Amino acid sequence: MGATVGGVVGGVNGVLGIDQRPRFRTYVSGQNRASYQYRDNLAVGVVLPEDGVTYYDVPPEYGAQNYRYTVVNGRTVLVEPGTRRIVEIVE
Repeated sequence: MGATVGGVVGGVNGVLGIDQRPRFRTYVSGQNRASYQYRDNLAVGVVLPEDGVTYYDVPPEYGAQNYRYTVVNGRTVLVEPGTRRIVEIVE
């Protein structure tokens, strides 16, 4: 079930609107967040570890207040805060 939910949430439309993704990437890049090194395949639906990863609030202007973001292997990802499950890889 988790893969199905992750696939739907992180699908073509994703959590962020298409027009918001470039702005959000630029925002995150400007924050100079450290990147967590994840050894396995990074994909929507992956649950990140509780320890060693720092999660940050998404600013309200991006409309994803129910999620947090972090940087993993140099890529910005949105996660569900309660489960730490990746719901979108911001490309």
